[in-house]
Amino acid sequence: MSSEEEEENERDWAELTQECLVNVLTRLPIEERWRGPMLVCKAWLAASKDPSLFAVFDLEPHFESAPESTHWWSPEFERKVDSMVRSVVDWGGPSVREIRVRHCSDRSLALVAERVWIDSNQALLDQILALVAKRCPNLQALSIKSCPNVTDSMIGKIALGCPMISELDISYCYEVSHASLELAGRNCPHLKILKRNLMNWLDPSQHIGIVPDEYLNRCPQDGDSDCYIIGKFMPNLEHLEVRFSKLSARGLVSISEVCIKLQYLDLFGCANLTGRDMENALANLKNLKKLVKPNFYIPRSVFHTERYGHWRLYDERFQTSVFQI
Repeated sequence: MSSEEEEENERDWAELTQECLVNVLTRLPIEERWRGPMLVCKAWLAASKDPSLFAVFDLEPHFESAPESTHWWSPEFERKVDSMVRSVVDWGGPSVREIRVRHCSDRSLALVAERVWIDSNQALLDQILALVAKRCPNLQALSIKSCPNVTDSMIGKIALGCPMISELDISYCYEVSHASLELAGRNCPHLKILKRNLMNWLDPSQHIGIVPDEYLNRCPQDGDSDCYIIGKFMPNLEHLEVRFSKLSARGLVSISEVCIKLQYLDLFGCANLTGRDMENALANLKNLKKLVKPNFYIPRSVFHTERYGHWRLYDERFQTSVFQI
């Protein structure tokens, strides 16, 4: 190819309209879109910031495609995720409908709406979510798994500022309690999907050495409080996941009496529930299509089974299969 032809091709790409450039960029994976086109020229940089490109920001496939790493729990990794979230919020604004990330924190988003440095981690975190709530009023799905610094205050701001949310995933966010679940239930009437999964506290071996010990030890204990709030303020739920929750039969009843629209219920690892508990509580859920039962193969050493003389006696007495070995 001659130098003139090369120059002509370069000029054609550079002179593409923004509409055409945006169309091309929509076909690129997220990582390629962020690494290359923004550095080509000003026209490409402007096209890369088009709000329509940030309607859906989903990093979940990248997390799911690799085994969990200690690096994910490092401050350096959190800074990278936070920087990307900030850019998405700044560029996407009202166009943002879905945000699915993990390990976002309060470490790097110091420059927020007012562009002022706030020397307080909690204040920063509050402002971050306030920024999302202010700039993304059309947000419909928020998934923020494994975020040790996400708190009730922040989720509350999201709930107040983003009433269109229909899907909320706060799995493994141990600083989020039933207080913010209540705000989400009160202010997000379209909420249909809630994921409130906990880490495997029955056999934490899969997390040891990866997840910081102090975080593992903060596993929420108030499963029934969560269920009471879910049952009282989220009657339109169709999909609920509470894996490894420490809820009891009373908590399950709180859900089943009100959330009668449930079609999917995941109770895997909920070792405090028995077969009889589920049979009694789930009789109200006529629309239920999929139930993931608590069945879980638990190391006998986890429980003090000598109270009943033998682990099989516990199984027979309470009609549960969680002790199957």
